[in-house]
Amino acid sequence: MPDYSVENEIIAQGFHTVCGIDEAGRGPLCGPVVAAACILPAGLTIDGLNDSKKLSPAKREKLYEIICKEAISWSVASASVEEIDRLNILEADLLAMRRAVEGLSVKADYAIIDGNVNRGFLIPTRAVIHGDAVCMSIAAASILAKVTRDRICLELDREYPQYGIAKHKGYGTKEHMDLLRQYGPAPIYRKQFIRFLNQTDEK
Repeated sequence: MPDYSVENEIIAQGFHTVCGIDEAGRGPLCGPVVAAACILPAGLTIDGLNDSKKLSPAKREKLYEIICKEAISWSVASASVEEIDRLNILEADLLAMRRAVEGLSVKADYAIIDGNVNRGFLIPTRAVIHGDAVCMSIAAASILAKVTRDRICLELDREYPQYGIAKHKGYGTKEHMDLLRQYGPAPIYRKQFIRFLNQTDEK
């Protein structure tokens, strides 16, 4: 379960406002990639807070409301499909993360980031592999990002109901790929992610 060990270690070094950062939507075929930054009060206990992937949608929604209410500051940002196509998914992911940090109403002086890449930020950072499972502020950011991304998927589903996005959230399931072959891609699709549409089944 996540705790404040990493945040406390950084604060002991002289930093004051540590934000956790995580993203959602890096792997799907469509829609933006979403990132969140979150600063939690020192020692705040949020029952059930964990890596968003380990929680049910209903639990994530409940935690989302608690985090928004209890956090010192939080921010959600995104990078568009066009930016993903132009930059590549990793650079678009980092762009969304930087935007999330810039959107904080209380400015962070240090950021801990889920994963192993942390370049391009204007404040000191540390990458923490599986950070959403070990750091409270990253776990909180993972909830904010995942809930926001899922809500975007529901909006995309209403706009493009033929693809079943509400069900698979944009991931490349067999059903999703079959529907893409049937209907062709809409503008919400990432060009680099749907190259399989140009491939044949011939060896």
